[in-house]
Amino acid sequence: MASSPVARATGRVAVPVLGLFWLAVTTVPFLFMVMTSFKSQQESFSSSVWALPEALDLVNYRSVLEGPFLTYFKNSVMVVVISVILIMLISAMAAFAFARMRFRFNEALFGLIVAGMIVPIHITLVPIYLMTRQMGLYDSQFALIGPYVATSLPISVFILTEFMRQIPKELEEAARLDGCGPFAIFFKVFLPLSGPGLSTIAIYNGIMLWNEFIFAYVLTSSTGTRTLPLAIWDYQGQYTSNIPAILTVVTLTSLPLVVAYAFGQEKIVKGMMAGSLKG
Repeated sequence: MASSPVARATGRVAVPVLGLFWLAVTTVPFLFMVMTSFKSQQESFSSSVWALPEALDLVNYRSVLEGPFLTYFKNSVMVVVISVILIMLISAMAAFAFARMRFRFNEALFGLIVAGMIVPIHITLVPIYLMTRQMGLYDSQFALIGPYVATSLPISVFILTEFMRQIPKELEEAARLDGCGPFAIFFKVFLPLSGPGLSTIAIYNGIMLWNEFIFAYVLTSSTGTRTLPLAIWDYQGQYTSNIPAILTVVTLTSLPLVVAYAFGQEKIVKGMMAGSLKG
């Protein structure tokens, strides 16, 4: 049944209004963060929180960059890059096995891995902490890589398995006729064709791990090994906090994510849609 003119007119008005409302909800906090980062600590206390800074003073940025911020940044880049590469490789190999190989307990194992998505990761903090201490990895970047990979695998395997199930079987059969074994089929056929799905899990997990706080807080303790989410602790005391400096750290920390999402949002959407549609 065709919609009435009133319903169509309401839709034409409601959609832009809701879009502008959501734009304000997502943009205003970011603008507040950037504005405050240019204020001095005294100005932040004496003026309105929404008042524009009196001058674009870069003293907070100089102070942050002259401190251990770059060490935190290097640690974050190292941990996230290594973790994402391992997540992509392991989840792609597991997804290929679940999507294309028929073996006993295939569905049961896949269901068990997917069930890991509903397990709160924070309940694993104590055993992971004890295991890290026993392995001698505590207070090192490698203490974070294992938990990051393990907690990211369930959703990554789920996304890639559904994606690989949509790849035409004819391509696999043609590769077998050419004499390719399972490893050759995986690396020469499925891995190249899974580019959108791999991009999706790379960007999704990269953003999640870049902002991860609790494991980094529990498994590291020194400045030389901590990651960016912990940099704000350098500007927080027992009785007071340097709010402009903290928001400067948050601004600098979020910039790589803003750039990554600006260039990768289309790949995320395409990867999600490609993995959810039936061929």
